[in-house]
Parts: sequence; C-alpha cells; structure tokens
Amino acid sequence: MDALGDLLRGVRADGALFGRTVLNGPWEVVRAEGAALTLITVMRGTALITAASGEPEILEEGGAAVVCTTAPFTLSAPSAAESGASAAEPAAECELITGAYQLDGAVGRRLISMLPPLLVVPSSEDCTPILELIASEVAADRPGRQYVMDRMLDWMLACTLRDWFELPDACPPDWYIALGDEVVGPALHAMHDEPSRPWTVASLAARAQVSRALFARNFAELVGRPPMAYLTEWRMTLAAELLAEPGATVAAVAGQVGYADGFGFSDAFKRIRGIAPSGYRASLGTRRPASGPLRAAG
Repeated sequence: MDALGDLLRGVRADGALFGRTVLNGPWEVVRAEGAALTLITVMRGTALITAASGEPEILEEGGAAVVCTTAPFTLSAPSAAESGASAAEPAAECELITGAYQLDGAVGRRLISMLPPLLVVPSSEDCTPILELIASEVAADRPGRQYVMDRMLDWMLACTLRDWFELPDACPPDWYIALGDEVVGPALHAMHDEPSRPWTVASLAARAQVSRALFARNFAELVGRPPMAYLTEWRMTLAAELLAEPGATVAAVAGQVGYADGFGFSDAFKRIRGIAPSGYRASLGTRRPASGPLRAAG
C-alpha cells in the first residue's frame, strides 16, 4: 500500500450521516459547526461554497468539495454573475448530497492536517455512475442501507481526494509528490508496506538502487525531513491508531511498529507525540457524534 492509501485507510465511514437536500430560489445553508471532514457533491444545479474565511468557490453539477475543518462554512445559491446565467433567468434548483465524518484515529487526523480547509474538484465523467447510486441509496430505505452508504462515501472521498491531488493548481503534501520520484518513491512504498521492518538508510537506499548519500539527500529535499525521521513519525501515527484498539498493550503495539522492546518505543512515542503511550491510551475519549444533514437557513 502507498502513503495515500495508508492515510485513506484511516478515514473510514462508520455510521456516517448522509443528507440529500433540494433547494430552490435564493437559498443559503450555514453549517455553524461542521464534522471533522464533510464531503459535498452537487447532483443538480450550482452552489457557492465558502469555508474558513476563504474565497467563495463555485461548485458545478457533478463537482465535489471536501471541507476539512470543524469551522463554520456556508453554501448558497450563486448570483447570476457568479454562475454565468442571465439575470432574468430564475435560480435553478440545486440538489446536494452530503456526508459527514468524525475522525477519531490518528491516521485520519494526519491526512486532514495535510489538506487545506476547503478543496474543490470539478465534475468527472468517471464519478457519474456512483453519484447516481449514492442518490438512489440516500433516498431508499433498504436493508443494509447504512453499510452501503458508508462504503459509497469512502469510495467517493478517495476518488475526490486523488483527483484533487492531481489538479494542476493543487498543493499536495511533499510526500505525495515524492511518491512518483524514481529514487524516493520506492523507499516510501517500502516504509508503508512494511513499517515494522528494521529499515536503515542503507537498506532503503538499496531499494532505490542508489547510494546512501544520494538517497538521504533526495529524500530530505522532497519529503522535507530525513528518511528515518519520516519513518519514526509514521510508526508513531500507526501506534496511536493501534493503542486505541480494545485490549491493546504497549508491548504488543511496540512490536507491531518495529520496536523490539517497550522502552525504546515509549521514548520515541513520547518524543513525537508529547505523551507516553500509556498516558495516551488513558486519555482517549468517547467519539463525538457527527453533525447532521444540511438544512437551509430560515
């Protein structure tokens, strides 16, 4: 699995709230407090979205937006000038499908920390079939509905984020760009495929088939930190996720992320996350319920 796949694995819908909203005329929807991550798709019409004090962006039919903040955001009917319509034309009906995530795991939060508060992806023909399935499932009341919607939301989110990363004007994280590098890419894949393996700079350079010095220099330039520092940070992110599982012990988690004993692991965890593994596990709180479907103001 690659770095993006690993991070998306930490963003998994479980009882996610889906909403279908049909709006007419001049309208506005204000979400005073969002979920940790909200996916919004325009099934019909056009919407204007504003989040986190940023510039408003147009969401056209078939397009999607991901709001990566709990701060308020607003959806509204665009003006004629903003939508390109004639001032004499009545406002078109707009149908929105929304899905809300709460991100309790460390892996999911790591992904969100690397994204802007709002990202918008234009319509894609590849998404049309799944959008139609999502719309029909939201409107239905069939056995297994919640499970099906959760998996549809995961699929749609993964495709939306991947498409955004590949937009010319996107600003993906350094590690995402590095995945395609012929020197650094193989090492990143190796670290994510086998995080518990006793990697060294020399063994990672061997994966890339370059000298140790060249590999270390290229990795630091592209990823923004030395290879072993990146590996340690990723291991501690995985460890935080594992510590949240029922019955997890510090010793067991240490072995799962590549440490032979709990002492070295505890030192690394505290250095990276500012708290001992046992203290982190004790601090884990209950999951806060996700925000509900969008409702028009007034």
